[in-house]
Amino acid sequence: MADNILNPTSQILTRPKAKLNLGIQWLPIGIMLVALVAIFLLVLMLGSVQIPISEVVTVLLGGEASRSTWTTIVLQVRLPKAVTAVLAGSALGVSGLMMQTFFRNPLAGPFILGISSGASLGVALVVLTAGTVGGTVLAGLGFFGDLALAGAAGLGAGLTMLIVLLIARQIRSSMTLLILGLMFGYFTSAMVSILLYFAVPERIQSYIRWTFGTFSGTTWSQLWIFVPLVVIGLIGAFILSKTLNALLLGETYARSMGLDVGRSRIAIIGITALLAGTVTAFCGPIGFVGIAVPHLARSLLGTSNHRALVPATILMGAIVALIATIVAEMPGNQIILPLNAVTSLLGAPVVIWVILRRGNVSKTFAS
Repeated sequence: MADNILNPTSQILTRPKAKLNLGIQWLPIGIMLVALVAIFLLVLMLGSVQIPISEVVTVLLGGEASRSTWTTIVLQVRLPKAVTAVLAGSALGVSGLMMQTFFRNPLAGPFILGISSGASLGVALVVLTAGTVGGTVLAGLGFFGDLALAGAAGLGAGLTMLIVLLIARQIRSSMTLLILGLMFGYFTSAMVSILLYFAVPERIQSYIRWTFGTFSGTTWSQLWIFVPLVVIGLIGAFILSKTLNALLLGETYARSMGLDVGRSRIAIIGITALLAGTVTAFCGPIGFVGIAVPHLARSLLGTSNHRALVPATILMGAIVALIATIVAEMPGNQIILPLNAVTSLLGAPVVIWVILRRGNVSKTFAS
């Protein structure tokens, strides 16, 4: 049947009730909002140089800190990093939520299904063949270069997801689809390796640094591209909340409710590619956030209603990304850990919990 695209028994997405809980629990969302503001301020305070909270607030309100260097650090270094982390975490979380609902698979995500790998290939084609990479992701190409980078990443992510979708229509087993997603990842990695082999050493070194992932490489000029693209994607995801609720109960049910499944599929693919591709372009391939965050949001709210899950996932993704930023930079010293290593440490336990919650591995991948 059409509604058995992946795993019609993925009860972890639909089990809370046979029907959706249409109530929105505002208290958990309010708590997450307060936590987000507090952690956001922590990111602005902590680092190799500790800045008092009173000084941070003064700078954010337009004043001058008691030390001029503090003002520069907050406005030019830490604030762009914090804004990038908030938007990137939100985008990855929402893209993971949409794919888990669309594929009805608890382990679907931009990293696992090869979407991030496709975006990485698009970035590699631009970076290794078209421009020089500087200290930031694509410092040498300017505004139009950044736009080309985001477009290439989005195109790579969208094409990869389209291929996965076409294959998913022919395959019932979620285990098989996940394996194919990994194979897509290996295939794109092989393509990138070939590009690296023929690239100049400076670009190779910069590209490898980019693959570690970072939220601190985005400048204010790049945020003029990054912010609108992510915000458009997040708004589009919220608009699709009703569509996602219908698809959660199967395509047959969605069609019976008058939903145009074909158009909905295109919209979901487009928004997911936009979100995952944009984040990958400017921050690198960030793993596990897209898988873990939706499950954390579901557990906190106890509902499958996307009118609540989308904003909750936005907040939870931002919180997780900010926490990962704090851990990666190890406040008080000059050591900066690879962001991907930190997100893996935070996200892998959540994936393990998802599997154990299902009872055993075979149930997790049941078809």
